[in-house]
Amino acid sequence: MRLITYKKDGIVKLGVLSANNGVIDISTAGIDKKDMNDLIITLTQTERQILENLSSKSGGEPYESIEKLPPILSPLQDIICLGINYMEHAKESYRFKKIEFDGKREFPVYFGKRANYILGDGAKFPSHSNITQTLDYEVELALIIGKDAYNVSIKDALEYVFGYTILNDISSRDIQNRYKQWYYGKSLDGSTLMGPWIETNLDISNLKICSRINGELRQNANTADMIFDAAYVISDLSAGMTLKAGTIISLGTPSGVGMGFTPPKYLKKDDIVECEIEGIGILKNIVGE
Repeated sequence: MRLITYKKDGIVKLGVLSANNGVIDISTAGIDKKDMNDLIITLTQTERQILENLSSKSGGEPYESIEKLPPILSPLQDIICLGINYMEHAKESYRFKKIEFDGKREFPVYFGKRANYILGDGAKFPSHSNITQTLDYEVELALIIGKDAYNVSIKDALEYVFGYTILNDISSRDIQNRYKQWYYGKSLDGSTLMGPWIETNLDISNLKICSRINGELRQNANTADMIFDAAYVISDLSAGMTLKAGTIISLGTPSGVGMGFTPPKYLKKDDIVECEIEGIGILKNIVGE
């Protein structure tokens, strides 16, 4: 089932994609939610079944005709991100920092990403060229927690996932290096891109994940290459802190980011950035001013 947020006649709506890729307003089925966060937190099993049934039928407005928004307009908390969670990306990151890499990743690297607002499929995002010249792209698989998780076993961890989406973790490399940490360089306004929807029924263990800049393939990997998978991450984090419903966890990016090339290939105005994950779709954005 694919759930989206969109706008019609100036009103933000929640929709489900039908069997013919139409968009059906969930309120027509008697499901009234304030936004996607509200839906995630309060959706009952009966309501979920109604939406599943809707998604199996034809009908709705053509997806191409709607005004697309990110599935989650604003996160309830900072997004939890994983750093260097693909081995090849770990190698290129250490090369960029001119640090010798011993090939060992015994523990995950977690950090927070502030997103006052999120941008969706088709949106332009700011280049912040007044403060950075090294804006980079990072295609990532992100999960959304569907119910509060505390001290969850690896075996049961995926039962706490509401769904999955694509997240482009736009990052300023010079700001990251200047401040010796990642938070500021990854939290510039408009630097969280998400979409095109939330996929609720997906086996994420073996999915192609890639990015293209102006049609050029840059990142090309598989979620099977993750060092720490989703179940491990949920179990690990929930051992010491409650992951509230609505929590977004972004599971890291593969190699092929701009900083990994010689010379680096950073984003510039009007670049078209496409992030694709098998089983979800394509998140397409354009670099703005």
